[in-house]
Amino acid sequence: MNEKLELLNNALAEKLGEKILRSTVSRGELTVEVSAADYLPVAYALRDEPDLRFEQLVDLTGLDYSTFSGQDYPSRFAVAVHLLSVSNNQRLRLRVHADDDSFPMLDSVCQVWPSANWFEREAFDLFGIVFGGHPDLRRILTDYGFVGYPFRKDFPVTGYVEMRYDQEQGRVVYQSVTIEPRENTPRIVRDENYGNAGRG
Repeated sequence: MNEKLELLNNALAEKLGEKILRSTVSRGELTVEVSAADYLPVAYALRDEPDLRFEQLVDLTGLDYSTFSGQDYPSRFAVAVHLLSVSNNQRLRLRVHADDDSFPMLDSVCQVWPSANWFEREAFDLFGIVFGGHPDLRRILTDYGFVGYPFRKDFPVTGYVEMRYDQEQGRVVYQSVTIEPRENTPRIVRDENYGNAGRG
């Protein structure tokens, strides 16, 4: 950890104390993890504390750790928030895990950083993470009738439903997926005799 990150880590430890569950450095940035219960108070502290002053939310994304084989995490779904302090020229990654895998829910941070609005809608649309207190939580990328959450690891690659234009009805219709399963392994791997034709 370089000196700048160490100073930031110390400032975070001083201001947030036991609210920080874990602190690591990855890809040249500090990552702190907090509980779902502390997420909103920590967000306000990160924005308002003079030594921190993370005024800008750059990105927020959902995470699905269901097939993650690295570090052990407390739950399947999480959110990672990338913050920028223009005042202090610092970056920070904040990660929080939802408590309930069957209905992942976290507080919305739109009231702290308004730029979180569409990012939270995207995380809801693609991962099914619900943000309590969001001013307009609805799908943003998929169709209104879309079933499921396409960025979850257990969502089928082909999806569940496809749509097509029906000439007779003069409108778009939805139907079950009709894509035939196909072999995606290159022939040189699946055919033992590939390339040996004509050799004698």
